[in-house]
Amino acid sequence: MASNGAGNGEFSFDNKRRIGLPKIQTQKTEDENVVCHDDSATPVKAQTLDELHSLQKKKSAPTTPIKSPHVFGVAVSEEERQKQQLQSISASLASLTRETGPKVVKGDPARQAETPKVQQPVHHHPTPSLNISDSGLKFTHILYNLSPAELYEQAIKYEKGSFITSSGALATLSGAKTGRSPRDKRVVRDETTEDDLWWGKGSPNIEMDEQTFLINRERAVDYLCSLEKVFVNDQFLNWDPNNRIKVRIVSARAYHSLFMHNMCIRPTPEELEDFGTPDFTIYNAGQFPCNRYTHYMTSSTSIDINLARREMVILGTQYAGEMKKGLFGVMHYLMPKRQILSLHSGCNMGKEGDVALFFGLSGTGKTTLSTDHNRYLIGDDEHCWSDHGVSNIEGGCYAKCIDLAREKEPDIWNAIKFGTVLENVVFEEHAREVDYTDKSVTENTRAAYPIEYIPNAKIPCVGPHPKNVILLACDAFGVLPPVSKLNLAQTMYHFISGYTALVAGTEDGIKEPTATFSACFGAAFIMLHPTKYAAMLAEKMQKHGATGWLVNTGWSGGSYGSGSRIKLAYTRKIIDAIHSGALLKAEYKKTEVFGLEIPTALEGVPSEILDPVNTWPNKKAHKDTLLKLGGLFRKNFEVFTNYKIGSDSNLTEEILAAGPNF
Repeated sequence: MASNGAGNGEFSFDNKRRIGLPKIQTQKTEDENVVCHDDSATPVKAQTLDELHSLQKKKSAPTTPIKSPHVFGVAVSEEERQKQQLQSISASLASLTRETGPKVVKGDPARQAETPKVQQPVHHHPTPSLNISDSGLKFTHILYNLSPAELYEQAIKYEKGSFITSSGALATLSGAKTGRSPRDKRVVRDETTEDDLWWGKGSPNIEMDEQTFLINRERAVDYLCSLEKVFVNDQFLNWDPNNRIKVRIVSARAYHSLFMHNMCIRPTPEELEDFGTPDFTIYNAGQFPCNRYTHYMTSSTSIDINLARREMVILGTQYAGEMKKGLFGVMHYLMPKRQILSLHSGCNMGKEGDVALFFGLSGTGKTTLSTDHNRYLIGDDEHCWSDHGVSNIEGGCYAKCIDLAREKEPDIWNAIKFGTVLENVVFEEHAREVDYTDKSVTENTRAAYPIEYIPNAKIPCVGPHPKNVILLACDAFGVLPPVSKLNLAQTMYHFISGYTALVAGTEDGIKEPTATFSACFGAAFIMLHPTKYAAMLAEKMQKHGATGWLVNTGWSGGSYGSGSRIKLAYTRKIIDAIHSGALLKAEYKKTEVFGLEIPTALEGVPSEILDPVNTWPNKKAHKDTLLKLGGLFRKNFEVFTNYKIGSDSNLTEEILAAGPNF
């Protein structure tokens, strides 16, 4: 083994070998301290990495103290305001049997360096319960009204299936449920709702008793309090400041918190200071199931609404749309109590302030036709019509993404960016580019984004009284006219019917139309009898001079398979003529069976298609199909015929007379 000492010449350099190397000369400058281009910076003030990380985030500026409603004229400190806020949240999470709320503290448990100051549980009675549980000994960390950036971090770190896509949107999975579960939705039937709500045949309201609701509420609250952290959103519904509703959403997932951040109206810091007690609370336990042995339960999923308690409980589903539509149902109950009409519709406004409402079921073109670059978007789905005008209920949009293309829906495409929630989409694993045609998870892929992401959105989302009420139908039978002007009774009849026709495939490959009816164009969400909403609609239309229209975006010249789809360009011309008022000046004639008023001519639309009978080569087939559809309308309306509106049955008879007559 060779030694590496100086005795081994192989590794030594002697002076003789160094003679051939040139000596490096250095020149001294006048000032030895001058350094060329000194880009060194002042050292950071931190002594540890934790201190350095703490410098990265700037504390939010303290908000303006508010006047306490309890201590007149005394300003509440920031610390006291935070304490009151935590007391309110603790009260929301209180167990009804243990009579106390949990110990709550703000902040992410993963970032707590030491035991924080805790808000002691709120006792609802002078004598506290002696029973204590494990959850009563722990802190429940409250992640309160987090920003989208903070919620992204929570989702990506803790929720499997959360990814940032190439556009900046957050892709999430809703678990086993990729749509709503209407058969698992329950409403408490008690003295509050017994006479007010629509019960029985045709109604979406499936009853439960209060005891069962309280069992499910306790289950959800116990689950949420057992978690290390829960997300709490305090937000608003309804852009009308005189009639807005304060909602609190308590959830277990960052995905749910971000979804509701986008879909509800986001309060300013000043509005949050004075938020106080919410008008309605959602307890979303997500994947945690209900007990199937509990009375009224038909599966491990249950969505329960108690209107007297102003509470909603979600068990056994992570589909975020349950919260959105659950609150919409609540608004369908609360708003009519104030003589405000709640509507499942799109709404836009022209430059001159003319407002139009668009009603239509899936596939009728409601989104496409209400999105118009020449008009302001007030909202895409849920609205109120009060004595002040129209207002959007929501603060965001919930758009379908299946087959989404930049060319067809540029506004929706461009809205899918940072802050947007993408539900159940499929994306390329490396570049994270979304394939909107991929239905591997579900066909019901969705995007939830703030309404400000739409360039021509009107903020605040309010407008004057509507001039036009447009009912859209995709008639695959091909017998309804492209456009009809409706009188008030006809508007009520077709509003209650909520008709469209789907094209369903059969086993032998033959495709034929299937009539679909959904009362008030949103039967799954209404609380009262459809005729009550219809009567309110007619009253407001009459009072404010609005005109009703029935627009068919479906087939012409025959049913599906023989006729052809009415061109979108023609439908747009019709909608433009409605907005401009030109269609009111047209000459009209009446059709048979349905008795609809149709224009004889309209600029930009071939006159022959305005009356469907002209486009059918086989006139007998047209008449047979027309009578068939009329019969389907009659059969559907039977469930409403025995319901009286007002003190007598005159209005009911007037609506019935506005239907098919043969």
